[in-house]
This record gives sequence, C-alpha cells and structure tokens, in this order.
Amino acid sequence: MTDTASTTQSVAELAEALIACPSVTPAQGLVFDCLESQLAPLGFEIHRAITGEPPEGPVENLFAIRKGPQGSRHFAFAGHLDVVPPGDGWTSGAFAPERRGDLLFGRGAVDMKGSIAAMVAAVRDIPADAGTISFVITGDEEGVAKYGTRVLMDHMRDVYAIPDLCLVGEPTSVNRLGDTIKIGRRGSVNIWIEVAGTQGHVAYPQLADNPIPRMVALLADLDALVLDEGTEWFQPSNLQITDVEVGNPTTNVIPSLAKARLAIRFNALHTGAQLVERVTDIAARHGGTIAHTELSGESFLTQPGAFSEIVSRAIAEETGVQTELSTGGGTSDARFLKDFGPVIEFGLCNATMHKTDEAVALADLEGLVRIYRRIASEALTG
Repeated sequence: MTDTASTTQSVAELAEALIACPSVTPAQGLVFDCLESQLAPLGFEIHRAITGEPPEGPVENLFAIRKGPQGSRHFAFAGHLDVVPPGDGWTSGAFAPERRGDLLFGRGAVDMKGSIAAMVAAVRDIPADAGTISFVITGDEEGVAKYGTRVLMDHMRDVYAIPDLCLVGEPTSVNRLGDTIKIGRRGSVNIWIEVAGTQGHVAYPQLADNPIPRMVALLADLDALVLDEGTEWFQPSNLQITDVEVGNPTTNVIPSLAKARLAIRFNALHTGAQLVERVTDIAARHGGTIAHTELSGESFLTQPGAFSEIVSRAIAEETGVQTELSTGGGTSDARFLKDFGPVIEFGLCNATMHKTDEAVALADLEGLVRIYRRIASEALTG
C-alpha cells in the first residue's frame, strides 16, 4: 500500500482490507501487516510483538503512537483485530468482503474491524501537533485475553505512554449509531463446584453416599440467592448455573462425584473474591468444595462527567441522537484499560456481531469516522 493510497482510501476500503485478512482468535500476521500499512503513512511509530503459547497463543499485539508536542494530552483508541470463527452458511465468503446495497458484509465488519477502520480514517484529519494519539490493538480479545491487552499495557508502562483518556471501539450501539455507549461493565467470575460421595450399588444405598441429592440442594440454594437489587448505574448481579455433570454411564451404580459450574456477572457492590467466598460457604453446608475459579475481571465504572459528555456531544452533533449511558452486556478489554484512567466504549450497531453474514451499514462507517474525529479532537484539547 502506498502512502498516497493509505491516506486517500475511504473508510469502507480500509475496513475491506482488514476484513479480507483472516484473523480468527488468537490472531497474528497479515491483519496486523494491513493495519500497520494504514497507520505508518500517518506518522505513527509502530510496536508489534507476538507472545504466548498454544492453545491460548501465539497472539500478536500492536501499539502505535503519534506523539504530539511535549506535555500535550494523550488520547488512545483501543480495540481488537481477532474475530470469532465464521461458521458456515455465509452468502459470500466470511473473509471476502462484499458490498451489497448499503451494507458491507464480512466477519469483523461490526466487531470490530469496521470501528478500527473508522479510527484510522478519523485521525487522518487531526493535525499531529494537536496532541498524542495512540492505537492499542490486540489479537486476543475474543479468546481468553491472556496475552492481549494486558501485555500491551505492560509495554505502554515501559515506554511511559499512559493515555489520559481511552475509547474502545466495541459495537455498543443498539438500534441507531450512537444510541448507547458503555461507561462501565459488570465483573465476571466462573466457579467450578464438586460434591464427593461414595460409589456403590443402587440396591444397597446404605453402603454408598450419593452426591447428587446434595448437589441438587446446593444448586437450589444458589439459584434462590438474590445477590443485590442493582445500583444507580448497574443492573442486579446475576448468578447462573451453566453446567451440571455426573458422567455416570451405568444404571445400577451410585456415582462418587457430582460437578457443577456457575457464572456470575456482578456489579460494583461485590468483588470476585467476595462472591467466591460466599459460594464456598454455601457449598460447604452441603459437603461441597470449590474446585476451580476464573475471574475474568472486576466491575468498573467511569463516572459520568467530562469524558462521557465529550462522547455524547460528538454523537449528538453528528447524528442528533441522545445517547444512553449503559453498563450492560458482557465483558470487554475495557476491564483492563480502566487501570490507566477513564475509558468509554462506543462503536457500531451490534445486531449482527458474531452472526452469519455479519454486516455494517456504509453510512454508519462514515458517521463513525466523523464522531471519532470529534471525540479525539476535543479530548486532546482538554
């Protein structure tokens, strides 16, 4: 890609180039080559690194920075180039971007190569002396996120490149571009429970100890648990039983072990450790133990204020939409980036993300460029 091409391509062409690079998580290689070729002509210094071992890796990450004058503010765009597997049934190839009518189809069009293309197009018209702009782009968001954004953040600390504000381009819009932005996220913890018993013949239950009734009672207590009623900015915390396993193929044997798995999405009234302790106490009352836990992230909130006003104002000025501030949905890499400072998520409409024939409206791509440009420009002026 020539310097001229990279600075004159439309946002749709930038998105098509990224979509055309297969990048199922964990991603590396060609798709990062493509993004680098889009950013380098704009004056960005590029740092790329591959880390991790199978099955979670290897993962490639990219940090690009265009430094402004000494002491100027630093605004970061963040996102991911990895995508979920496309599956079958696409009208055209998942990695063969195609425009049909007013839509651009392809895996990642919405989540979130389209947003990254809009970020690139947005910064082309922001003068280099306006301030420092960076891109924090991972290939490990759709997977376990073990070797992704957190690795990039370590590099940013090492080179003293901590942003003042960060915008993550997740597809937050619901019905219209800009109708919803995320100012926080619930935390997420998964918990594996085991109840042990004693194997035996079903005809002689007095000689065995069936763990299943105790597991059923344990899960009933957990299912009835009301963690909270929600807060001003968060919906009530949610506990779901996601798996129950005995694995007993024999009809006349009492099993020796029952297993279950929980998923808890929790608001700022809790921490992951507190919830694990609470589940541990309930399990113990039924003879159960905690076999394993995985904390994906704690809940966080970027308090409504100057940053959310910048984003909301940019959306309103470009679209006339009055945006809703939300903390709903799943997790994102904002759960890591919040350690640097205020972080907000805003991107395209999410109706087709992770679906067959994922598609973005071409008009939304162009609108997102203008909104991102406004946000970055105002964020840099302080």
